[in-house]
Amino acid sequence: MSLIKWTPLFADPFDDLDKAFGDFLPAIRSQQEGFTPAVDIYEDEKNIIVEAQLAGIDPEQVNVSIENDTLCIKGQSEKHSEVDDKNYYRKEIRRGSFYRAISLPAKVNGTNAKALAESGVLKITIPKAESAEAKNIKIETKK
Repeated sequence: MSLIKWTPLFADPFDDLDKAFGDFLPAIRSQQEGFTPAVDIYEDEKNIIVEAQLAGIDPEQVNVSIENDTLCIKGQSEKHSEVDDKNYYRKEIRRGSFYRAISLPAKVNGTNAKALAESGVLKITIPKAESAEAKNIKIETKK
């Protein structure tokens, strides 16, 4: 399944401006409050799979929850250093708290979700909820 963005024929001229700010806001926010982990979301026949890049973060410091088909990943990345005063040439590694809320693309059964941390990647497997099958309803008439 490929993702196709819908673009109306007469698009609002401010949409491009909103998109530009939307692209930069996570970067600006991450500099102020910590960082935003990158995620990959894909599905197989029975599950939605979310992989979050959390290299260098203790899995014990991460909380994963699902409510109303929204996945929330939040946690803390702490800096353990005996020397606080360093003469940095470049400082790009973000530390601090993070929070990511992701609307899932299908109804899910959060009760049976599983999370596995391996090699700096948190892999969350969430079973899709069984969908109700379409049912034809016969219309009765009164005479």
